[in-house]
Amino acid sequence: MSPSPLVKNQKTAVLFALAAVAMWSTVATAFKVTLAYFSPVQMILVASLTSIVLLAGICWWQNKLPNVVLLIKQQGKLMLLLGLINPLFYYLLLFQAYDLLPAQQAQALNYTWAISLTLLAVPLLGQKLSKADGLAILLGYGGVLVIATQGDLLALDFNNPLGVALALASTLLWALYWILNTRQHGDPIAALLACFILSLPFIIAANCYLGEFDFSAWQGWAGAIYIGIFEMGLAFVCWLNAMKYAEHTAGISNLIFVSPFASLFLLNWIIGEPIYTSTLVGLGLIITALLTQQWLNRKRQG
Repeated sequence: MSPSPLVKNQKTAVLFALAAVAMWSTVATAFKVTLAYFSPVQMILVASLTSIVLLAGICWWQNKLPNVVLLIKQQGKLMLLLGLINPLFYYLLLFQAYDLLPAQQAQALNYTWAISLTLLAVPLLGQKLSKADGLAILLGYGGVLVIATQGDLLALDFNNPLGVALALASTLLWALYWILNTRQHGDPIAALLACFILSLPFIIAANCYLGEFDFSAWQGWAGAIYIGIFEMGLAFVCWLNAMKYAEHTAGISNLIFVSPFASLFLLNWIIGEPIYTSTLVGLGLIITALLTQQWLNRKRQG
């Protein structure tokens, strides 16, 4: 008996999208709090183990565990490469950026990954930049400059250039992950689980190499488990379901821009991080860039 076709439902799609946005809004705070107790590589290990258990449970419930085995057998090298990018190197750079920068700056810079995707698509996919893409790049990286200099554009005094460089490098890795991910055609949840399983030995090896095996702080465990459940696991699943149920994906995808502003509020409320005017201005430029790119490209295609 073949499975019944999925019935599109915009209300259901919006609920899934809002759930994902709510989870993403909390993770900047979770990153910053957990970094007070665990190193970045420790966070990746505990969060990855948590995600593996969660995703395995979801795949078992949906009868997708055989898909995971098949992906590893048929596309093991690709799954390993993707796993080394995400979760290992992407989160290693991202967590280190959060360790060096105010959380509001790191999370705002992380939103330029879509612009990085546009840039990488030129050499890797042979795509050409449109005028909309060029405008988005100028606005987006203008926002990066405002955030990195905390508004002191004339002096070009970067408060933490290494932190900014790591945050921007993480966006390149995240964009590369999604470009390479187009080469596999398996179930996305099964593929994510395969990536996490294959990367786990390397994550353990990184902890051994760096001597990071003091896991005594329960606060670090709580934070890393939270990140594994919500940032690496459930948010991804909810967003996939939102896209599946959506009758109009544009309206759903724009909900993601609520997340960084909600995140700023939580950072201020929970850990008392003051919100810089430069962060609001820079984030506004980045989001304007992304929305403008979407609108102009949609207008050009339609």
